[in-house]
Amino acid sequence: MKLTFILCLTLACGLIQNAWAEKADRNKPMHIESDSMRYEDAQQLTVFTGKVVATKGTIVIRGAKVEVREDPEGNQYGTVTGTPKERAFFRQKREGVDEFIEGEAETLIYNGKTDTVRFETNAVMRRFRGSTLADEVTGAIINYENTTEKFAVDGSAAGAAPGRVRAVITPKPEKTSPAPAASKTP
Repeated sequence: MKLTFILCLTLACGLIQNAWAEKADRNKPMHIESDSMRYEDAQQLTVFTGKVVATKGTIVIRGAKVEVREDPEGNQYGTVTGTPKERAFFRQKREGVDEFIEGEAETLIYNGKTDTVRFETNAVMRRFRGSTLADEVTGAIINYENTTEKFAVDGSAAGAAPGRVRAVITPKPEKTSPAPAASKTP
């Protein structure tokens, strides 16, 4: 049982370590809380259920269910599922700036091989500068490439009702140069 617990935490740690990670987050311990956990060695599958909260440094992931799988090459894949009342959620500080990226959807899918995140069904991504909302984009599906920080938004997924992409983009505040020092005259 102890070996199984350590193995499933290692698998889950790999999922969060690579996804959305500020460099400093990689060396932080991971904490996972849930109502229950199940591990299947033959399938390399760990399932956390019931108000799952995973934290690792600045990363926060929440969902009703988190499934973590590992392929024979060691690549890890994760699926975070929300509920009708609370969607799956992630938040993480961006490297080198006072900004956070956060997102929500009914389902979040992480691909460790390509280091991408797919937000499925009623997806939203936000960028905060400090605690101020700067940008927000919504759509049926958002595909986010972690390594390049590029993303694509689809307004309507196949089989879904027609929808539109919506975005609010706030300009960066202008940097102000310090006022010249007042000259001292005798």
